Amino acid sequence: MLRIAAKSGLDPVAERDRERRAIPKFREAAKLAHEALKEGWSTKGAQTFINSLDNHAFSAIGDRRVDAITAADIATVVSPIWTTKPDMARKVRQRIGTVLNFAHSKGWRATEAPGRSVTVGLPRQPKGGNYQAMPYADVPTFVADMIAKPATTGRQALLFLIYTAARPGEVRAARWGQIDAAKRDWNRPAGMMKTNEAHTVTLNAAALMLLEEVKGGRSVKPDELIFSGQRGAKLSDMTMNKVLRTASLPYDAHAFRSSFRDWAAELMPDIPDPVAEAALAHVVPDKVVRAYKRTKFVELRRQLLDGWGAYVAAE
Repeated sequence: MLRIAAKSGLDPVAERDRERRAIPKFREAAKLAHEALKEGWSTKGAQTFINSLDNHAFSAIGDRRVDAITAADIATVVSPIWTTKPDMARKVRQRIGTVLNFAHSKGWRATEAPGRSVTVGLPRQPKGGNYQAMPYADVPTFVADMIAKPATTGRQALLFLIYTAARPGEVRAARWGQIDAAKRDWNRPAGMMKTNEAHTVTLNAAALMLLEEVKGGRSVKPDELIFSGQRGAKLSDMTMNKVLRTASLPYDAHAFRSSFRDWAAELMPDIPDPVAEAALAHVVPDKVVRAYKRTKFVELRRQLLDGWGAYVAAE
């Protein structure tokens, strides 16, 4: 075996040591990679990493040794969702690659994860993202319709998402202790953010009024969810989209951020683009923030979201 390795241009001693090492199966390697790397991820990102592999990869390659996994194996994992759930398929492929690269760094694989060869045999993915956005001009009518209907947790959560241009997961994780009504701020900790950086959303009048309606004059605890399901549990990730489906609309809750961004670009041209990006909690270089001066940058974000609230809620 060592003679064959030498003839192949490999280091016989290294190959001997590799053979002696206990090479884990993919499932075990994934959990080890998750444990080693999660400190650099958000809580949500770390959980999503292992959940997606559990849902889409472990049944196919979980019991295969990491040194034996090929490009064809990865293609087999992602092919069932490659065209139907393209975004998830790309993420699963990337996360498998993370595990295999981790395995390579530990000496469990001779090579890093396969690259472009994974997708050679897969069909072209559909263009565009998974989220269909409501045209911003239609949002005020939709909001008025939601307000006119009986209040439900799903409708209130969706309205808050629209008013704040937040992600669904951020709204579902929102707690009363994060709200500073006096300063008109929603202070979100790093653990609930996609960027893993704390972020403050400026609250417009529509958002503040909605929060008062949700509170209903009762006393709330700081760690209590603002929008909760049964027995105080976090809402399902389908709750807000169900409101849209019930209304026979094809749009996605997440895509109201795109509606907001299009509105900002077309109807608020005096507000610089980086301000709109910051309002969406997208990463903006510090030098851009410094160019506007930090205080003015926050004021511009508040002006932008106040304008959005007035537009969609017809204040």
